[in-house]
Amino acid sequence: MHHFIEHFGYIGIMIALAGGIIGLPVPDEVLLTYVGYNVSTGMMSYPFTLTCSFVGALLGITISYYLGIRLGSPFLHKFGPKLHITEKRIEQAKTLFTKMGPFVLFIGYFIPGIRHVSAFLAGINEYRFKKFAIFAYTGAFFWVFTFITLGRTLGRDWKMVKQYAEHYSSYLIPLVVAIIIFFFYLKNRKAFPNK
Repeated sequence: MHHFIEHFGYIGIMIALAGGIIGLPVPDEVLLTYVGYNVSTGMMSYPFTLTCSFVGALLGITISYYLGIRLGSPFLHKFGPKLHITEKRIEQAKTLFTKMGPFVLFIGYFIPGIRHVSAFLAGINEYRFKKFAIFAYTGAFFWVFTFITLGRTLGRDWKMVKQYAEHYSSYLIPLVVAIIIFFFYLKNRKAFPNK
């Protein structure tokens, strides 16, 4: 990663992030915090890294969205089982996304595995681009800003973010699901008050 960024600079950050979001094996959070560390040493510019990282995230998430539109469910049904995604899981994911798509698009960046499929599901579910862009692009900026700023703040201790992200991501997913369930419980309770 060091040599890649050293060789390609800001363009390399864009390419790596775009590829990582589409599904290539790029450790996105590690990349962003490492870039933040480079900012802390003066090797890179904070505004430029934020801008290029944001553009890379936008490219990746937008390509995934259009792949979802073009390839659709048949692609998931054909290649899903090879990735341990059963027919039942596909249907459950589609239902979940229909109910809480905006939340998934925004917060999904922070959950490993979710950011790689959220835009694809948005495309499959034929989300209007404007609606998709509002939530996905806002989430992208928040995600990029958070990890680059953490890397810049921590400096030489930037690797701590990787350790915490790997350790706590398994706890984050159930927490997010619980919050979503609670949110919809409250929403349905207001929509259908007891008589």
